[in-house]
Amino acid sequence: MPKTFQAIRGMNDILPEETPVWRYVESTLASIAARYGYHEIRLPVVEHTELFQRSVGEVTDIVEKEMYTFEDRSGDSLTLRPEGTAGCVRAGIEHGLFYNQQQKLWYSGPIFRHERPQKGRYRQFHQLGVEVFGLSGPDIDAEMLLMSARMWQELGFGDYVKLQLNSLGTAETRRKYHTMLVDYFSQFKSQLDEDSLRRLETNPLRILDSKNPEMREIIEKAPKMLEVLDEESKIHFDQVCKILDEAGLAYEINPCLVRGLDYYSRTVFEWVTDKLGAQGTICAGGRYDALVEQLGGQPTPAIGFALGYERLISLIMDLHLFPQLDSDPHVYMILAGEKAEQKGMLLAEQLRDELPHLKILLNCGGGSFKSQFKRADKSGAQIAIILGDEELDKKTVGIKYLREEKEQETIAIKELVEFFRVVF
Repeated sequence: MPKTFQAIRGMNDILPEETPVWRYVESTLASIAARYGYHEIRLPVVEHTELFQRSVGEVTDIVEKEMYTFEDRSGDSLTLRPEGTAGCVRAGIEHGLFYNQQQKLWYSGPIFRHERPQKGRYRQFHQLGVEVFGLSGPDIDAEMLLMSARMWQELGFGDYVKLQLNSLGTAETRRKYHTMLVDYFSQFKSQLDEDSLRRLETNPLRILDSKNPEMREIIEKAPKMLEVLDEESKIHFDQVCKILDEAGLAYEINPCLVRGLDYYSRTVFEWVTDKLGAQGTICAGGRYDALVEQLGGQPTPAIGFALGYERLISLIMDLHLFPQLDSDPHVYMILAGEKAEQKGMLLAEQLRDELPHLKILLNCGGGSFKSQFKRADKSGAQIAIILGDEELDKKTVGIKYLREEKEQETIAIKELVEFFRVVF
């Protein structure tokens, strides 16, 4: 027998019964972004590897362990995007979007990371990214947080998520904090796990993000960034918190929140839930004011966040929050005879021209009246149109109600448009 193929581990199919909830979530989020003045940008999924090395950081888990990198036929090193911000910044610089301009952008699509597949964590997953360029004040930080909160409310799970905030200060502050953390954690080398030992000299902030319960006490007693924050960053962070307080948006300050990418500075945040097990973060982001200049552009303040569709959809389905969207056809057209099949095809097209909202499923592949009625019932359609030789001669169709206890009707073909305009 020929080999049968399966999807690559961690890269999943989204089947027809699942796509309605995806469309619902995607359209809801896109609508909210538009209402806040954001514009969609569409980006390639493949970029030069160096883009991620320079932006994400060479000593991050993503670059060290998780990127899908390959050499193309020209010898260039290319990578399937492991996150979206770097590509968005690259596009903005390349096309002059940041020059004396403020930009509010959003994008959506697949992200690729070679991780151990588990619930809520896949090797190909999907994100919505939201980015703002050219605004440095705390007001845009707060607006992004309020916009994301509105997303959760409109999707129905606002009461099941919590906002965590922290500030990472400036690059100079982080360098000082880096030294403090190295000095502190070096006292406990014998108690650090393998990942933390590796990060100790290269990226000690990431030790604070460790999920190892055996290190919790050591991490909780580590120096806190907020204790050494520079004055300008402290004022900025306090103003963000003040706006959120006035807006009534609840949050908690998490001094161990550092984010996994090197480009973050000042405000960082995560939206978390306890309804998804270990993979509790559904949205994360923060400021990255130095990244545009780091990648070759002019100094440009920036902030953004990304959310994972798979986790949002799991949360919605687990909490039974998905509204019943009617994706079934309105009408199933039953045809008997060669002439009826030809006329039925044309009639269906005429109805679609006149009534664009009407969903019509045309019987294809022939079959007896009995088998066609079974298909009509299985389709979920509310009404069956019956067209055979007798109806053709009389220029009529039969109308059979599939979900209501009503007598079958006969209607002139020329009256069908008005009939369906009233019914649907």
